[in-house]
Amino acid sequence: MRRFFFAFAVLLAATPASAQLLDVLTAPKTLLDRAIEARSAGDIAKDNEIALKVDGAMADLGTAKASTEVYEQRLLVTGIFDDKALYDRFERDVRAIKGVKTLYWHVAYVAKDDTRRKQMLDWADTTAMETKAQGRLLGTAGVADVNFRTRADSFGTVYLLGRARSGEEAKKALARVKDGNGVRKVVSYVETRP
Repeated sequence: MRRFFFAFAVLLAATPASAQLLDVLTAPKTLLDRAIEARSAGDIAKDNEIALKVDGAMADLGTAKASTEVYEQRLLVTGIFDDKALYDRFERDVRAIKGVKTLYWHVAYVAKDDTRRKQMLDWADTTAMETKAQGRLLGTAGVADVNFRTRADSFGTVYLLGRARSGEEAKKALARVKDGNGVRKVVSYVETRP
């Protein structure tokens, strides 16, 4: 339990106040969404356990340079590290987490002097991109937005994770996520099944 609170404290300290406020304001909606998802409470609990383990790995390393989404024990991890040893330890720790069915690893090591840094979006723009992508799913006819998760990275890539009830729903969700300013690429990890 102490590990969880330490992880939470590290994340809060590393997160701008505006993002912390957004988390507080959206928490009730997130809890409500999870309650009406098309899956069992046990499945959701397994996902939450995995997320806490990843947060614990970040806390153990004293970093908050990665973001995660979990759906049906399929773990998506994004982030940018400028310390190769820290990147390697984080990857090792995440890959050792039990209960993960599939790991989608999109964490990059980018040295401080790497020229790609000039093309990278800042934290605020990345957060806005993923929030808007998730927002576009809300209210889209034929898309059960509670069954989808979005993440964006500093390279302008938006990741879509979740489950569609039909091929048509998957296409609609993907189209809505792509339809955003600054989105350079979309990677879909959507499974289609009723």
